[in-house]
Amino acid sequence: MKGDEPIRLGDSLHDVVRSLRPEPAQGQPPAATATAMGGVFGRWEEAVGAIVAQHVQPVKLDGTTLIVKVDDPAWATQLKFLEATVRERLLAVAGATVERIDVRVAR
Repeated sequence: MKGDEPIRLGDSLHDVVRSLRPEPAQGQPPAATATAMGGVFGRWEEAVGAIVAQHVQPVKLDGTTLIVKVDDPAWATQLKFLEATVRERLLAVAGATVERIDVRVAR
């Protein structure tokens, strides 16, 4: 590709994200793609619903582990019950494969 040819923004973002992360070690899960990150952060409310989104925010997508911040310990408990549904919705809505959700309570 020549330097003056346009490239898709998604391709460019994927390259930037990949350059910021080291390659995973043997046996480690792959780093999250720009598409997955964009889907999780950009379509969070659509994936989890307005009420959950008011209290639970994604913080970081590290490979297939999503770190979220909740505004109250009760939401940490609630999210444990909703985890399988949230993972399914993120895959369906955002195209992101999340195998685990780590919950942090905001101080």
